[in-house]
Amino acid sequence: METKKSRDTIQSLSIGISILDAMAKARRPLSIAEIQEETNITKSNLYKYINTLVQDDLIFRDQNSGMYHLGSKLIQYGMTAMGNQDVLAIISPYLQSISEHTNNTALFSVPTFNGPVATKITRSNQILNIGAEIGTLLPPNSAAGKIFNLFAEPHKIKIWKESFDSAIIHDPAEIEMIQKEKIAFAKEPLISEVSSIALPILNYINELIGIITIVGFSSEIPETIEDTQSKFLQKMQVEISKNF
Repeated sequence: METKKSRDTIQSLSIGISILDAMAKARRPLSIAEIQEETNITKSNLYKYINTLVQDDLIFRDQNSGMYHLGSKLIQYGMTAMGNQDVLAIISPYLQSISEHTNNTALFSVPTFNGPVATKITRSNQILNIGAEIGTLLPPNSAAGKIFNLFAEPHKIKIWKESFDSAIIHDPAEIEMIQKEKIAFAKEPLISEVSSIALPILNYINELIGIITIVGFSSEIPETIEDTQSKFLQKMQVEISKNF
C-alpha cells in the first residue's frame, strides 16, 4: 500500500487526536500536567488545543478539581458508531416493544456531563411521530431530565445542576416518588400538547446506564403511576435493568 505523504494530512488535527488518545488510554480524568507528560506538547500549545477541545465538548473540565474528562460529544460519536452493539443491541428490541405497546415514540439517551443525550430512537407507526433526533440534549424539565437529575452520578450532574437550577425539580414529593417508583412524568415541558414519561435503566450496582423516554401527545401519555401504561413501563424498567 502506498504511504501517504505528510502533505496529505493535517498535523494539528493529529496532535489534537493524540490528546484524546492519551485521555482514553488513561481511563481516568487527567490534569494538564499529566496530559503534557503523555503527549509531549509544549504547554503554550497544549492550552490552545485543550481550550478548543473543551469549547467543542470533546473534553470536559471540572471547575473544582481542574481535571479533564472526555466530553459528551465523544459519547454521542461513540454511541452512533456503535450502532447495534453492546448497550444499544440490548436496548433496541425493548424500545421497539415499548413503542409498539404505547403507540408512541420511544428513545434511549445516555448520561453525559451536559445532560442526557438521545442515542437511539424508535418511532411508532403513527402518521405523525413526535420526539427528538439522535444527538439531542434533553432538557432538565423533561421526564428524562428529571431521571438524570436524580439517578446520574453526582460528578456528572454538578455543573448541569448549577446551569439549569431554575428548571430542575425541587418538589420533595415528586422527588421521593421518582426515586421510589423509578418513573418520571413531564406534562408539556416544551411544546403544548406534547408530554413524556421516562425510566432509569440501572446496572447491578444501581448506576445509571441510560434513560428510556416515551414521547407523545399529552392525551396518550400517562400522568400517574396508577395508570396501566405506567405499570407496564415499570415492569419493563425492571426487566431491562436486569440485563446490566
